[in-house]
Amino acid sequence: MPHSRPMPAIGSRCHVLRIPDGAASWRVFYRIDEDAIVILDVEAKKTRATPQKSIETCQRRLSAYDQIR
Repeated sequence: MPHSRPMPAIGSRCHVLRIPDGAASWRVFYRIDEDAIVILDVEAKKTRATPQKSIETCQRRLSAYDQIR
C-alpha cells in the first residue's frame, strides 16, 4: 500500500507518497492546496534519505508555481 508522509523540508502542506512497484519504488512529491494538488516531482526511490537536490528542485518549482498563481 502506498505510504504518504509530510515533507516540511519542502514547505507547508507538502508530502511525499512512496509507491512500491515490483523491483522499484517511486516517490511522488506534492502539495495540497485548497483548489489543487500540485505535483512537484516524481522519481525512482534509490536511497533511504531524500536527496537534497530533490528537495531543492521541489522548492524551486513550488516557488515558481506560487508566483504565477
